[in-house]
Amino acid sequence: MSDTVERIKCLIIGSGPAGYTAAIYAARADLKPVMYTGMEPGGQLTTTTEVDNFPGYPEGIDGPKMMMDLQQQAERFGTEVRMGMVTEVDFSDEPGGIHKVTVDNKTELEAETVIISTGATAKYLGLPSEQRLRGGGVSACAVCDGFFYKGQDVAIVGGGDTAAEEATYLANICNSVTMLVRKDHMKASKAMQHRVTGTKNIDLRYNTEVDEVLGEQVVEGLRMVNNETGEKEEIKITGLFIAIGHKPNTEIFKGQLEMDDTGYLITKGKSTKTNKPGVFASGDVQDKEYRQAVTAAGTGCMAALDAERYLQTIETEVAV
Repeated sequence: MSDTVERIKCLIIGSGPAGYTAAIYAARADLKPVMYTGMEPGGQLTTTTEVDNFPGYPEGIDGPKMMMDLQQQAERFGTEVRMGMVTEVDFSDEPGGIHKVTVDNKTELEAETVIISTGATAKYLGLPSEQRLRGGGVSACAVCDGFFYKGQDVAIVGGGDTAAEEATYLANICNSVTMLVRKDHMKASKAMQHRVTGTKNIDLRYNTEVDEVLGEQVVEGLRMVNNETGEKEEIKITGLFIAIGHKPNTEIFKGQLEMDDTGYLITKGKSTKTNKPGVFASGDVQDKEYRQAVTAAGTGCMAALDAERYLQTIETEVAV
């Protein structure tokens, strides 16, 4: 390794809507941002075939194409986009302190500010048929993709508040919703449970799991199994929604940054500031409520503005 460690004014970790939006704003503020894309360049939207709810695309847009557009826009203003995975961090506790970062377990960098946009990964069941049909009718976001199944028969897996909320959302636009709950009860709040049981076109199945997602290119049906009796049943559906939770990609920040009990980064007030000065978090890595591309992009903008103001404050203090 070279004796000279590269110093970066604004380092962006992650490359989804939050990261690219942060890069656009940081580059326009002359922060000379450097982005490391992570293992999934473009984030979760690269697995979405159609994005129909992001402002500015009246005809919708393919998810990977949208991410390419955002990358090109960030690069047009001077962002340096690099392939690589941040594997270790050592954040300074002092205002104006330098943050140390390791990429791919070998390259060491120093950064004056860091914007974390590593996102969250949706949990799936792990069935081969489910993975094969992701983007072909299997989705982890009913709010994102439910519109495409308007008037159709769908199913949803999960028993928590998110599953209950998404089930009632789907019930408003779909013909029928079959809800599979693995246990003999839902873990959702009582209010959400009442919403589910009070919705006529939701068929609630307890002690039921997915045995197989049916269809070659697109979802055509579902084979369910009762985990008490072993009895199997097939139903015809065109969409399967998995709502068993998300895992924030924050493993490398444990012990460095404050998190909630599920691993989401905690930011201060309405800002993107973490507990470390000069370190900011945007997108799904700190948002477990909305998890939309447009809200992620909004917090990416906020993080870049917070980073710019932080650097201005530090520079003013040094000048004084």
